[in-house]
Amino acid sequence: MTDFTYTAKSATGEKCSGKIAAANRAEAMRRLRAQSLFPMSLVDPEAVKPSWTTISLPVRVTKEQTADFCTQLADLLTNGVPMLDSLKILAEAMENPRLQETTLRMHDAVSQGDSLDEAMARESTIFSELTLSMVRAGQEGAFLEEALQRTALFLRKQDEMRGKIVGALTYPIILGIVGTIITSLMIVFLVPKFQPFFDRLEQNGSGLPLITVLLLGASHVMMHYGIFLILGMLGVGLGIQRFLNTETGRRGLDTVKLKTPMLGSIFHDAAVSRACRVLGTLLRNGVPLLKSLKISSGSTGNRLLEEVMLKSAENVTAGDSLSKPLAASGLIPPQIMAMIRVAEESNTLDEVLVKIADRIDNRIERRLEVLVKMIEPMMLILIGSMVMFVIVGVLLPVFDLNSSVG
Repeated sequence: MTDFTYTAKSATGEKCSGKIAAANRAEAMRRLRAQSLFPMSLVDPEAVKPSWTTISLPVRVTKEQTADFCTQLADLLTNGVPMLDSLKILAEAMENPRLQETTLRMHDAVSQGDSLDEAMARESTIFSELTLSMVRAGQEGAFLEEALQRTALFLRKQDEMRGKIVGALTYPIILGIVGTIITSLMIVFLVPKFQPFFDRLEQNGSGLPLITVLLLGASHVMMHYGIFLILGMLGVGLGIQRFLNTETGRRGLDTVKLKTPMLGSIFHDAAVSRACRVLGTLLRNGVPLLKSLKISSGSTGNRLLEEVMLKSAENVTAGDSLSKPLAASGLIPPQIMAMIRVAEESNTLDEVLVKIADRIDNRIERRLEVLVKMIEPMMLILIGSMVMFVIVGVLLPVFDLNSSVG
């Protein structure tokens, strides 16, 4: 048994703290809730001792585990188990400690009056915007079980595609890392060995080729200012990360992603697919178009497309059609716009939107496969060019010297 230190709120809202004995963290939280206490923090004193034996990597929640959570929750709700009981059962059955704690926090939030999507929104590191949008849509349209099942299917599909990409990129990534390390070591340790020879050539009036001058400059900078370059790159990275956390930064990143060569079309299609899938699912389950647009706009993962969909909602409120603002934005491909116009006229918009999402997803898979296959030869060319730069920079003065002597 371990004595956990806790801070909690009572049923009357009073804040209290103390210690509670339990075999593990989950049991400690259950005991606190049994005493009508809502945990705010729960600390294991043994876990905070400054010892190298307590160092551990953060627990990761995979998409497969999130998909299993959605599937199991849908099964429990379908079989008539109340929401609170379902979350409690899932928390007790979870093997991943982080997901277990997340489920317990969601249980507490729902017990205090929050909806499921509001409780999940507080766990944004685990549940994506698409998951939240689908759950929100399921609650709005009274088809939560189906929404959870569809979310699980989509997450598994994403995880499968991610696994294929990671598997295909493993060799190019290892090749790139090893090639970069070898090239850097050559520049730092090999090139300086030839410095006396290069100095004699300059003293004799024989100039050095431009590539050799660049190589010597790179070697000098890496040897004397390498640590400052690394610190500078880390500083720039942190600054960019902070900027991207702002609304302006996120909007700028979304703009850059759409304009990136080769990858831009994939990012664009993925955002359109998510929007069409959620919007079609909502409409098919009887959610009004205006509310569907507002909910599905948050699932795109792209600020530009989100703004366009919200503008479309304003036009629909004014009595306009959905297709006009979408077409004016230029973010929806013409062939998709043609299908949406026909679907609006034939009152089959819900079915057409889901079919569009399926078609776009298939196209994304094909493009990703082609892109991954292109990366390996491009990486070989890049690493070969780096090594060739060092070799030519070192040997070219020797060849020039031999030719001048001859």
